[in-house]
Amino acid sequence: MKFIFSLLIIIGFVFSCGNASEENKIQTPTNDASIIFGNEEFDFPQLSAPAKEQAVKWGVLEDFLTEAKNANGSNYQDLRNRTERLSEYADSLFKNIPDTLDTKPIHSRLMVLKTRSALLFQASHQATIDSLKVQQSLGEMNMAVKNLIIQLNEKFQKDKIDFTRKEDEENELKKQQRYKDSIMNLELQDKKNKKV
Repeated sequence: MKFIFSLLIIIGFVFSCGNASEENKIQTPTNDASIIFGNEEFDFPQLSAPAKEQAVKWGVLEDFLTEAKNANGSNYQDLRNRTERLSEYADSLFKNIPDTLDTKPIHSRLMVLKTRSALLFQASHQATIDSLKVQQSLGEMNMAVKNLIIQLNEKFQKDKIDFTRKEDEENELKKQQRYKDSIMNLELQDKKNKKV
């Protein structure tokens, strides 16, 4: 009986030690620098020429886009550093929207971008890495950047169309006015000719 009791105590001790070592393994954070986040092949749309001009004037937009591109293909430590800058740039973008770009669609895209960069920052600064969550957050931020670029290009394309339409309308009005003036001149000449 003593033998069975001793054997049970030893077996219980071995299993409890095994479970404790497994718990310790689970709780230790693994910051593996070999994990690459993002999609290195992800291509952001190109800014149109007028949008590029505005980006140069806006300054922080160029910095943000550069950091967003470089975040793809980063290891964990690089991504942590980049997300800090992305979060700061997104705040600055949102607070300093140029008057020419302060439209509801762009404003809402910047709000989404600010939120996505904050979520990416939060996911990458956890005590333990949840690589799937970080990867998803980076993918969502990539889409937010893509949508902002598309919206900027559409804004300038719409402005160009509106300008062309306005110019065409003004030219048509001038043409109609010249036509009316010529008819008026002909009528005045007819009246003069009848009087003579």
